[in-house]
Amino acid sequence: MVFVSKLSITCQLPTRNERPVDSPHCPDPPGFSHTRANDHSMNSEEVVVPGARDVRGTLDAPSTGTNRVVVACPPHPQFGGNRRDRNLRALGEALTERDVACLRFDYGEWDEGRGERTDVHNALRYAAERYDHVGPFGYSFGAVSALLVAADPGRGESRGDAATTAGDGNVDLAAVSALAPTAKATDALADVACPLQILYGTRDDTVEWEPVVERARELAADDRPVEVVKLSADHHFVGQERKVAARTSEFLAGHLD
Repeated sequence: MVFVSKLSITCQLPTRNERPVDSPHCPDPPGFSHTRANDHSMNSEEVVVPGARDVRGTLDAPSTGTNRVVVACPPHPQFGGNRRDRNLRALGEALTERDVACLRFDYGEWDEGRGERTDVHNALRYAAERYDHVGPFGYSFGAVSALLVAADPGRGESRGDAATTAGDGNVDLAAVSALAPTAKATDALADVACPLQILYGTRDDTVEWEPVVERARELAADDRPVEVVKLSADHHFVGQERKVAARTSEFLAGHLD
């Protein structure tokens, strides 16, 4: 049970044995603001990602312009995950401060993960048509989706009668960052060709993160460009959004060139 300040706001966190990827998100804690002191330097616009699925997004971009973008994949849509997630919004702010745009998007209709990975492919291709340097970020379910796509960035999926990809050709990914990925992404790590960052919470008992972190450390020991970041947090990183965003934006901005 998580209690936020003195307000009667609680979120029941599922245990690992219950096996959901994400629980419903708590409201923002008191005093948490997504407004930057120099907010005039960031422009946000609503966009539609081309494809057969209905995918909508918000593009945060520095007003001075940029040729770099991060595609941010939200947590599990069946447990409240969407582009307005606190960690995604904090990342968007941190990236624009580093002159990097951020495309936060909502998945289309639930499709057991297959359609959601197609949404990631399409969002990356949409971004690659507009920016020179592209990298995905994902949180929890979104982290798994981002890693699976990063392991095979040129492959789109089709659904028989209707193609779901937004054009042909590979997407050249500059880097990928994954926050609280689950064990489902473990086997994909070795196939990620670009620099990779894995962030996890040591108090996370919602998902099974140990196998993916262990594999990431093995790859780093083999001189692969892999960074593993340990945080004292549970699965939701409540109150640590800006800390997470600072580490993630520093890594991604450093490789998006």
